[in-house]
Amino acid sequence: MKRSKQWDIKSAMVLAGAFHFLYSCGRACLMPFLTLYLRHLGLSAYMVGIVMGTQHLICLIWHPLSSLLARHHDKRRVVIIGSLVCSAGLGLAFLLLPPSGDATGASICNSTSPLAPRPTTEPANSHPVSHVTVPPQISPTGTPSQLKLTVPAQNLTGLATVGNAFTTIVQSSSESGEANATVSASVERRENYNKGSKGNFSSNTKESVAPHRRAARFQRHTEVMKEEEAHYESLGSLNGMDAQHQLFFLVLIVIGLWEIAAAPLQWTADDGLYDYLDFVDATDRHGRVWMWRLLGGACGVFGVGLLVSNLDCFFCLGARVYRGAVHFFGYALLMLVVVPEAAFLPLYLNRKQVLQRGGRTNNGVKALRLVRDDPRALLCAITACLVGAASAAVEDFLPWQIQDGGGSELHVGTALGVALLSQVTFPPVLRSGRVLRILGPHGRILLLGAAARALQCLYYSFLRGPWAVLPAQALDCLSVGAFWWALEAQCEDVATPGTERAVQRVYQALALDLGAGLGSFAGGLVVQRFGIAVLFQGLAAGLGLWCVILGLLQWKVPRQRRINYSRLLAADASEVSDTESEQERDWLDKAIQEENSKNSNSHRNNSRQ
Repeated sequence: MKRSKQWDIKSAMVLAGAFHFLYSCGRACLMPFLTLYLRHLGLSAYMVGIVMGTQHLICLIWHPLSSLLARHHDKRRVVIIGSLVCSAGLGLAFLLLPPSGDATGASICNSTSPLAPRPTTEPANSHPVSHVTVPPQISPTGTPSQLKLTVPAQNLTGLATVGNAFTTIVQSSSESGEANATVSASVERRENYNKGSKGNFSSNTKESVAPHRRAARFQRHTEVMKEEEAHYESLGSLNGMDAQHQLFFLVLIVIGLWEIAAAPLQWTADDGLYDYLDFVDATDRHGRVWMWRLLGGACGVFGVGLLVSNLDCFFCLGARVYRGAVHFFGYALLMLVVVPEAAFLPLYLNRKQVLQRGGRTNNGVKALRLVRDDPRALLCAITACLVGAASAAVEDFLPWQIQDGGGSELHVGTALGVALLSQVTFPPVLRSGRVLRILGPHGRILLLGAAARALQCLYYSFLRGPWAVLPAQALDCLSVGAFWWALEAQCEDVATPGTERAVQRVYQALALDLGAGLGSFAGGLVVQRFGIAVLFQGLAAGLGLWCVILGLLQWKVPRQRRINYSRLLAADASEVSDTESEQERDWLDKAIQEENSKNSNSHRNNSRQ
């Protein structure tokens, strides 16, 4: 007789927790610092916003599609391992992109002096204008006079013209990698007064050249000189713009391929683990995985921030490498470390479900209809989109704000680590029951989460130092923890049997993908035009206004309560509210008694007959 397979749930949860811890640690090594690295490469604020927004929109489409394909073909483990390996390789492709030369002062780093703060009201792509003052003592003699100027300049390359003189500008940088380069300009004035020299159209040559030929030659010479002058004057700026836009498109291509490789992993692993626990009737343990994700993210972001901040601006690995490359090396290393965990990750796909894929694929459409038809669920969806947009803008440009205030990767890593750890503290507080008794229904907790995010944004706009961000990060327990708890509670209210996870995925896509993409696009444009402080103030004002509207709409919209009979049958007498009537409390007993009395009466009538 064949022995039945034993399911070790505890070992499965340990493997799943280790997998999600290491994976979140690897993502945290790179993702929070990616905008800083793009800034170092020389991309402007609106370019960074487009890059990050494109990443979120790719996830919006590719997350559900890749998860569906992996389930359809029963290739979840192959998809997970392939995603880990490919994302590790494509992540290193960022290191092949050279800086465009338009990096601002935020990209300057060295181990001896702290980063000088830069005003946040300055547009991200603005460059200081270098003024060159040429003394009037230029020799008017026939021999060219040379003048050497030292100018703190940006990328001044190429040729420019000053009057009739050609100016050759050469850029050189010091060995320490300082961005404040010294530019040596040699101004050479050439004046040819000899008769018969090429290009001299004096009166001495009028007799030797025909009038029509002389006019045509003079016209051609004038046109060539004008073209060369315009070309020389704009060569430096055109080269800078071309390099920046070329780098921008290269970054878009690389991040698109990287996100296509990395996006399928999270949803596929999460679905496989849920199906495994669902088969053994232990889905209640699936909610414990999120804690390991938060702890892994906190360890990764703090550890890599501490490591990078203690390195020199450039370190040697056979060549001079910018210290920001450590983020990509750490990400690739941890992704490869997770591969053995993925080989033993508990995944399960019921063979009977393979034959019933049609019903499973329609759950997403049904979940969208459920959210659309319920007014409170629709309000919750709009709030999720708005809060997701604000959160994405904060994640993209808060590191810039910290860096402009004199902070380093250590300050950024500490701030984000504190935010992740504060999210872990909300569920234990919620289990005590005091928060629910004070705040009431989950609609008020949703309102509290949006208001907390608005307060955070307002606080960020007035930062005066890198460590001043820590008090606001502690509010993530409400702005993120309470917000997601309210969304899950709304999912339980609106979902029908079999659509719970589909409704949850709808809210996740609205907040983390659609809302985040729109927030990145809009945030980049606002920072480019007005600055980071104005962005945070605008987010605070927008969320504050929506909180007022949301409170009024929740007060006006009636609450539709659905009876969950399975929960009602499993409830104890102590869990029943005292305000409920005795008729609602004992409806099952009365129904059983009535049925018994009918059966007894019918039996008596039959016996009498």
